Amino acid sequence: MSRPWAMPVGIAVVAALVVALLGGTITDLGPWYEALHKPAFTPPRPVFPIAWTVIFALAATAGVNAWRAARDVRTSDTVIGLFALNGFLNILWSLLFFRVQRPDWAFFELVALWCSIAVLILYCLRISRLAAALLLPYLAWVSVAGMLNWQVVQLNGPF
Repeated sequence: MSRPWAMPVGIAVVAALVVALLGGTITDLGPWYEALHKPAFTPPRPVFPIAWTVIFALAATAGVNAWRAARDVRTSDTVIGLFALNGFLNILWSLLFFRVQRPDWAFFELVALWCSIAVLILYCLRISRLAAALLLPYLAWVSVAGMLNWQVVQLNGPF
């Protein structure tokens, strides 16, 4: 299906920026976070914003690619819905971990976030191999985040 490129690109950029800004605003690296015992494999602090910037750029590109490759409105609407759910889950993790200060709850929510990325990859694979491939670093990063989150729970619990 031939579609103009400006609308999906604009929507994807705004959506990625909103998720990134909300998640960043919620993230509080203050005294509570600093006092947590973290695993030895925790990446240095500067790695996180770089990784998330790359992941959000790749995810936005994947969303545009999948939306444009969709053969019908139902498929494109499903792509948008899956990305919207994923964005919500991404923000919710930051809220639970940093604001509510419940890494244990955040870990279980992260399982849902990981599953939403896996579903996105599988759904996008049906319409665009490129879109699915662009989401693989996101899945890898959230897998690492899951290991970090679980270790924070183990090293600091109960909460």
